[in-house]
Amino acid sequence: MEAMIEIVVYGTPGPQGSKRHVGGGVMIESSKKVKPWRQDVRAAALEVRSGPPIDAPVICRMVFTLPKPLSAPKRRRTWPMRTPDLSKLARSTEDALTEAGIWRDDARLVEYERLAKVYPGEDPEALDAPGVRIVLRVLSP
Repeated sequence: MEAMIEIVVYGTPGPQGSKRHVGGGVMIESSKKVKPWRQDVRAAALEVRSGPPIDAPVICRMVFTLPKPLSAPKRRRTWPMRTPDLSKLARSTEDALTEAGIWRDDARLVEYERLAKVYPGEDPEALDAPGVRIVLRVLSP
């Protein structure tokens, strides 16, 4: 049997950036967008969470909707091929799902069915405002 969880998060996606050393073995996140993004993801995940953290293989879809630049063409499809990096968006979101107790650890993630960044109205899975649509399929262990 397979369970499915859908989480929709609104907010500005924040990439997991590089860390910098500030002394005494302390590292801090260099991106100021990560903390508010993780809080948004954690809050949305806690709303749909039921039961203990997932401790089984998970297949994931993450479609990030980014703000479309004002300079981008209005009447044709455009691609968000600039920063933030897609892999860094996924990493910060995975960590927030772990903090929210959705899964025991993001190592449970065995496959991405789709990992994308799009603009509003330009993809069937795009949100109407910046954020992410996450679908988790939990496989039987």
